[in-house]
Amino acid sequence: MLIARVIADQAALSAHSGAAIHAIEASGAKVLGADPLASDDGVLQLMVDHGEAAVLRGVIDRHFVPSDLLITDHLPQMPRVFVSDMDSTMIGQECIDELADFAGLKDQIAAITERAMQGELDFVAALTERVRLLGGLGEGAIQQCLDERIRDMPGAATLVATLKAHGCVTVLVTGGFHAFADPVAARLGFARVVGNRLAVAQGKLTGALVGNIVDSAVKERVLRECVAAADGAHSLATGDGANDIPMLQAADYGIAYHSKPKARAAANGAVDHGDLTSVLRLLGIARGAWAE
Repeated sequence: MLIARVIADQAALSAHSGAAIHAIEASGAKVLGADPLASDDGVLQLMVDHGEAAVLRGVIDRHFVPSDLLITDHLPQMPRVFVSDMDSTMIGQECIDELADFAGLKDQIAAITERAMQGELDFVAALTERVRLLGGLGEGAIQQCLDERIRDMPGAATLVATLKAHGCVTVLVTGGFHAFADPVAARLGFARVVGNRLAVAQGKLTGALVGNIVDSAVKERVLRECVAAADGAHSLATGDGANDIPMLQAADYGIAYHSKPKARAAANGAVDHGDLTSVLRLLGIARGAWAE
């Protein structure tokens, strides 16, 4: 049995649900139910027997664009572990690109960032090169960047607060930097931060990092360790780039948020229509149970 939950424009749901059901059954599967969630009539739930997730995903993508979706082999439950990427997921910016702007290097560094997030470049090599280019930038640019450029994604605070209120462990894990992630985590309410550290000497960035680099393997390991510590509890992960793929795949609910194509294809959930509160809706958490 597969469970698919879909959020899309209401007119599209009404107009195309019949065609979507027909397409699913034409693949050899059986649609046992196609109804709005009792907790949220804006979420369509499809219950499909003898179906394949890839086929179901393809049908949803063809008939409901843009949409938010989650496909699982069980009724989604409240997760007890939440691990999230930061840049372009919990916040609307890529911190290293914004910081590069203060050094007059934004276009050059942003081009490397984009290729790394698309999965076209090795993440560690790309990060090391971008940090090297920032060598000599005054440390004060970090706080100025935080104050002037870095903004939370819509729905981020509600998502984190709601999960915490329901007993979920929350971890912000980023290939970015503690100098940005620590204040973002404090503001949003994450309990723990895992990230990289920029080396600073005499008030300037040296162009190097301190300690081991947080890459895709570290992100996945953090999620798995948190799940093990919670006795195998259900887990949620959100991210947008290629370096989030192992983490998204390891989670029970891996949701690619307005993401790069490779990350979206690898995850069993995606948000392309709404904001981060769509994650709560896809999990079936009623608005009356949301926290602020």
